[in-house]
Amino acid sequence: MIDRVLAPNPGPMTLDGTNTWLLGDPAGPRVVVDPGPDDDAHLDAIASAAPGGIAEIWLTHHHHDHLDAVPEFADLTGALVRSWWDPDRLGVVLDRWERLADGQRLAASGLAVTVLHIPGHTSDSVGFLVAGEEPVLLTGDMVLGRGTTVIMHPDGDLGAYLASLARMRAAVDDHAIRSLLPGHGPVVDEPAGVLDHYRRHREQRLDQVRTALAGGAETAEQVVDTVYADTDPAVREAALSSVRAQLAYLREIS
Repeated sequence: MIDRVLAPNPGPMTLDGTNTWLLGDPAGPRVVVDPGPDDDAHLDAIASAAPGGIAEIWLTHHHHDHLDAVPEFADLTGALVRSWWDPDRLGVVLDRWERLADGQRLAASGLAVTVLHIPGHTSDSVGFLVAGEEPVLLTGDMVLGRGTTVIMHPDGDLGAYLASLARMRAAVDDHAIRSLLPGHGPVVDEPAGVLDHYRRHREQRLDQVRTALAGGAETAEQVVDTVYADTDPAVREAALSSVRAQLAYLREIS
């Protein structure tokens, strides 16, 4: 069984809020993926959805809207924390921690899970492929329920992002994945179509950036003014991050 507890942190970057996913039989100790913000009501809601206790806490990546509750929640539950980055790099103190590895096989109270390293949004982004009659892939912020993700340059990397899109797309076919469970927004019920759209969208953006450069744009800010002219000012910094990643990618392949 997989349940969602929505964190109360909606915003331009978090959409409806951070999705905290709980894996496994509620009667037994469950796994919590991305506990989200350090909010007492949210942590209480997570605990209520796991009456059999919390065995482990897994992180899809290091951003605060996914991470901030981890130290307190791990202390309260005694759960083992797993992440790609170590606690020092995450900036937290943890009593029990283990590093995730690409291809690692994990269990979540009756569910078989495989770790996929899918960098791009960040260098430490991971997904969790849950096997079963209707396989699903937890994507963190690599795929969102609405819109497209941001490449958080310089930690995020567009070349890695494109490779990860291809890896997720192959996993959808190879494992007959029925849904993508994102870090923000609703469940994605057409994973192949959405991943194909993500690839086309990024290729279109790259073409727009090339056109802006050919038209005289010299800085990321000038490219944003041209390519993202209609973008909400609240997400301008995110647009700048993606453009910087696109410019770095174009330099690499030129």
